[in-house]
Amino acid sequence: MTLRRGVGFVLALIGLAVVVSIAAIVVLYVVVGGSSGGRARVPSRAALVLRPSGDLPELAPDSVVGQFADRGDDSLRSLVAALRRAKADPRITSVVVIPGSLDSPYWGRLQELREAVLDFRRSGKPVTAFLEFGGDREYYLASAADKVYLLPTSSLDLTGIANYEIFLRGVFDKVGAYPDFVHIGEYKTATNQLTETGMTPEHREMATALTRDTFEQLLAGIADGRKKTEADVRALVDRGPFLPQGAMQAGLVDGVAYQDQLDDLEPVLRQGGRAVDWVEVKDYDTGGGGVRLRRRPRIAVLYAVGTIVSGRSGFDATDGDIVGSESIVEDIRRIRDDRSIRGIVLRIDSPGGSSVASDVILRELMLTKERAPERPIVVSMSDLAASGGYYIALAGDELVAQPGTLTGSIGIYTGKIVYGGTLGKLGVTAEAVLEGANADIYSPLSTFTPAQREKVRALMENFYNGFLDKTAAARKKSRDEIHQLAQGRVWTGAQAKERGLVDRLGGLEVALAAVKERVGVRPDEAVETVIYPRPRTFYEALSDQLGGSSSGVSLLRALAGARGPGRALASATAPGRLFRRGEPLALMPFAFVR
Repeated sequence: MTLRRGVGFVLALIGLAVVVSIAAIVVLYVVVGGSSGGRARVPSRAALVLRPSGDLPELAPDSVVGQFADRGDDSLRSLVAALRRAKADPRITSVVVIPGSLDSPYWGRLQELREAVLDFRRSGKPVTAFLEFGGDREYYLASAADKVYLLPTSSLDLTGIANYEIFLRGVFDKVGAYPDFVHIGEYKTATNQLTETGMTPEHREMATALTRDTFEQLLAGIADGRKKTEADVRALVDRGPFLPQGAMQAGLVDGVAYQDQLDDLEPVLRQGGRAVDWVEVKDYDTGGGGVRLRRRPRIAVLYAVGTIVSGRSGFDATDGDIVGSESIVEDIRRIRDDRSIRGIVLRIDSPGGSSVASDVILRELMLTKERAPERPIVVSMSDLAASGGYYIALAGDELVAQPGTLTGSIGIYTGKIVYGGTLGKLGVTAEAVLEGANADIYSPLSTFTPAQREKVRALMENFYNGFLDKTAAARKKSRDEIHQLAQGRVWTGAQAKERGLVDRLGGLEVALAAVKERVGVRPDEAVETVIYPRPRTFYEALSDQLGGSSSGVSLLRALAGARGPGRALASATAPGRLFRRGEPLALMPFAFVR
């Protein structure tokens, strides 16, 4: 009897625990899920406010600063998701776009956000843009709105696109150093920043073509948004920058006003004699999932954002995000082993990097295709998918890029900076003891011998030929056709589509739609996107940042500017910091653009 009572008591406790657990889950859902994790309640009539700024990061940053302090920079994904939900949300009657300083040198992400604004307008709800300052990028985004207003004391700096590149050869000559590099492809200009004092003819040809095509995309977007011809917009750009009244007279803005005056100018921002509430993106729940009885089709979205290196992913204090082949291979295997995944989107925002690491990643993606051919891989290119970034894209059944994406750069280089002369100027002498005819092939004290240079070139040509063969097979072209498009040349997404290097123009939503089409999911059917990799913990981010690039180079970048010239110098010195000695690099050059 005692035993039975004891068992009954235990079972009663277990039952009570189950009931309490279920109740706790319900309460948690109501409190957290129902109230959007403490987000502000959205009133029945509200305007959603977008404040894009900075680099417009793909995802919420998980660097130390990003985790420890909210800088207020909304990610591209959060902004696009908010617009997609607001489009069908009856509580959101309009959108207000207030761009901050958009200082990325690239255009792909900005075009994706602009497309999302235009897509929102198709719901019939208006968009109002307000510019405290209007540079080319800020105005390009604002031109997607129904109405554009400019601060009365600001200017509209619509002046065009300038492409600047820094060359370090003169510095090396002054200090007695020698940049000894080998590259394959006359357009593989990453080495030019080290070995030349200016642009070669091929370098200038490529830079001119990229700048012109991007400028034409800028003109086309503004012309469409402001109902003007491209010729008219080109003439206006040549007259810029504009004073506020001049911008209004030119039809580039609809009025000048302070932010607090917008509700007096736009009826949709008023209700019952007072301004409607404004809801910030961070306070607007974009989940909207609730409890679903039927599981949605699952699509994996794998992000490859940053410079590609061997080893673990992380964050470099100078170069930012790092795509480690070891880490991304683990994620690819997790996706491959998850049989609930119907398809894969590979989202690339990378200038490339290590040729070895890029090849390891491509191999794992190809294995995934071979073992589950019914699961398509569609590539979505962001700002960059160049060199090694394009190499890993070759696993895609379909490649999607923005018109302003920079891609291609099919080429390779390697080398070293010989600083024996610098040491000599400082009174430092060095001697070497060698065993092996080529033990000093990557010595920083001596240049390549003719025999060593031939060995290095043979290594370069072996990878380049493999790059050509893999691209030809993936793009269903001949090797000669690809060689004409390769040689290290960078293309915009629009140029790449014309030449068959990508298949469609568009952003992540277009890539997701392509996956749905391939797996037989209706276009209007919602899917569950499973994001890889998982965000880093604070301690992982701290470890990565403390273990990143040397403090001296980080200080150089801080003094010269985290973007622009500082970023160009960081890019030029990356081979000595991020990669193995003598490692062949499939890495595109860096130019900063105003």
